[in-house]
Amino acid sequence: MRNNTVSLTGQTYPRNKPQGRIRGFLAELVKNKFLYLLALPAMIWFFVFAYLPMGGIIIAFQDFKAMKGIAGSEFVGLKNFQFFFQSGDWIKIVTNTVFLNVLFITFNTLAAVLIAIMITELGGKWFKKIAQSVMIFPHFLSWTVVAMFVMAFVATDGGFVNQILTMLGLPAVQLLSSPGYWPLILVLLKIWHGAGFGSIVYMATISGINPDIYESASIDGASRLQKIRYITLPLLKPTVILLTILAVGGIFNGDFGMIYAIIGRNPLLYPTTDVIDTYLFRAMMDLGDMSMSAAIGFMQSLVGFILVLTVNSIAKKVAPESAIF
Repeated sequence: MRNNTVSLTGQTYPRNKPQGRIRGFLAELVKNKFLYLLALPAMIWFFVFAYLPMGGIIIAFQDFKAMKGIAGSEFVGLKNFQFFFQSGDWIKIVTNTVFLNVLFITFNTLAAVLIAIMITELGGKWFKKIAQSVMIFPHFLSWTVVAMFVMAFVATDGGFVNQILTMLGLPAVQLLSSPGYWPLILVLLKIWHGAGFGSIVYMATISGINPDIYESASIDGASRLQKIRYITLPLLKPTVILLTILAVGGIFNGDFGMIYAIIGRNPLLYPTTDVIDTYLFRAMMDLGDMSMSAAIGFMQSLVGFILVLTVNSIAKKVAPESAIF
């Protein structure tokens, strides 16, 4: 029978002995102490800001009163979740949230991959650096600043779009009262704002591809498009799937910063732009109930977690090397 052992730093320990696992772990820490030291600040940050606050989930099941605190507030079970689902608009809001996020994930990924391929195919070294800087810059602009520019474009009176249409002899478009246009507008803004920054990961993946593969393809007479189709894209697939799985975890979270900054409290645009986060924000501003806010936040996280597990299971069957676990 094969000996079931673990080998770490050149030493072997039986798997069935806890002492062996502990000694192996300590040996790993000693061997790579500087790498773990570099990771320590990030680990502390996640522990303090991502894991410790999980204890506050209990607020979602309480009638929370700040003066009484968590320990003194009354436990009400699932009552806080009824607030959202008793609303007659919850189906439309959930549909908008999922629909917009699917559009964002799909087109942002396509644009990021396209940008990464275009930049890596460029010949000039300085031109590459300038192009990368220009494409990444929008990511660092606040959505509040972006919203000011958007209003200058879409304003009914004096907006840039309507000025162009008027010059062409076409009727003005009432963009601020026509919800049908806004999914497209939001998708274009999302691509402009984030695709350049998102392409960094794909550019790093492409730069890690062995150049000998491309040289062999050139010797065989492959064109540039053929090398992109049969080499670059297949080798990018694991990265695309991995990032898509991570993005799916937030599919129930609307991009509050973008949508609220641009749409604000314009009820004429709610039919296609109102998402869970913006609806919840308006409701909490009016009601001031932290428990209801926590309940919906918990629901969003739970659904996102289930979706990540589901998509990861599918990815494990389709492309095992792309699965997270």
